[in-house]
Amino acid sequence: MERAIAYSRAHRDQALADLQALLRQPSVAAQDLGMDACADLVASMLEAVGARVERVPLEGGYPVIYGEIDAGAPRTLLFYNHYDVQPPEPLEEWAVDPFAATVRDGRLIARGVADNKGNLMTRIKAVEAWLRGEGRLPVNVKFVIEGEEEIGSVHLHQFMERYADRLAADGVVWESGGKDARGRPVISAGCKGILYVELVARAANQDLHSSLAAIVPNPAWRLVQALATLKDVPSDRVLIEGFYDDVRGPTPAERALLERFPLEEDEMLAGWGLESFIGGLRGVDLQEKLLYAPTCTICGIVAGYTGPGTKTVLPREARVKLDFRLVPDQRADDILAKLRAHLDRHGFGDLEILVLGPEDPAQTDPDHPLVGVIRDTAREVYGVEPVVRPRTAGTGPMFLFHRIGLTATVDGVGIGHHGSLVHAPNENVFVEDYYRGIEHVIRILDRFAAAPGR
Repeated sequence: MERAIAYSRAHRDQALADLQALLRQPSVAAQDLGMDACADLVASMLEAVGARVERVPLEGGYPVIYGEIDAGAPRTLLFYNHYDVQPPEPLEEWAVDPFAATVRDGRLIARGVADNKGNLMTRIKAVEAWLRGEGRLPVNVKFVIEGEEEIGSVHLHQFMERYADRLAADGVVWESGGKDARGRPVISAGCKGILYVELVARAANQDLHSSLAAIVPNPAWRLVQALATLKDVPSDRVLIEGFYDDVRGPTPAERALLERFPLEEDEMLAGWGLESFIGGLRGVDLQEKLLYAPTCTICGIVAGYTGPGTKTVLPREARVKLDFRLVPDQRADDILAKLRAHLDRHGFGDLEILVLGPEDPAQTDPDHPLVGVIRDTAREVYGVEPVVRPRTAGTGPMFLFHRIGLTATVDGVGIGHHGSLVHAPNENVFVEDYYRGIEHVIRILDRFAAAPGR
């Protein structure tokens, strides 16, 4: 391992240049921007370090880049990442060109640097360092790198079903990770699910003069009335019948993690400009609600005219985007059916539901050896005690890996930090964290080879 670390340290300039090259290739799935070119670039980077690579097309979607390196080892580690990024808008709020990959004051600023291209490159560069420095990997390595994570991984199931018999692994290192507001690496053993929908209310077949509101129904009002039936805001409780039926609370071991690693509450409130959390929650109760309570959130709502000045219009249509964050053992298809039944029951059967992104939750046993490997190696690299949480409040397609038997999926091997501004203008990581991220993966490869079996 020491020769691999020495190689990575001696080739830091090239590692940074290669990451900048990947960041300078736009790959915005939501806008169909640069996706094929980025897929080719990722494939070529994997090939350059010795992986056997396949560019797997998906019907109606962007390709998955699949790579393998068979070291003849008894254990196999799979890395899941994605090469697509969020749209960079609003462009006027960036301090630099979002695709210029600019280094400023020790930070690398670019769309996708924290989510997820920087993390992807730490893994590629760690493998390179092992092969160039040691000559052979201590474990077999597989890469699954998709192009649709930022739009809900809508076609990844095609790949997972087609390649299920080739994806066998002893553990899956998930895409993301980083440091909290106190500089502690955060490791998560699962994620929430999501049901993302758009509700559409319609009335007249065209926009009308607002004076006609005396006799013509306004779909915006109808949509507002429907939304009011979904949630009791004072209690923050979702009112859809049966919504909480399948919610599973924390196990004793999971609750112990919540007690051992409290949230950095004061830093979070200060960073967000808030005085308190919903319901005044603090401590374990706050963290349990964040990680174990499902949600119903209005992500965006639009109707009629919203530009500068006035326009007296009666809109023909109103739309709202909602996401429901789900926890074990909820299922996206079940919540969708309950949402439809709820709207029908309350007299809103005319509202259309467009499904934009269903993903089920997933949970790994926090006592799995891979969790311990990532925790111990993070402590060595970063010099502080890492935080281990039962799951993240965010969402990804972990459930697809669990569906084919890969139930050891662990998040927390990444180079982001509390101020990385993921999904926002000026997304960034510290350059030094990129280098440390490579070393972290090098150590994981070494340690996982000798970890206790399971």
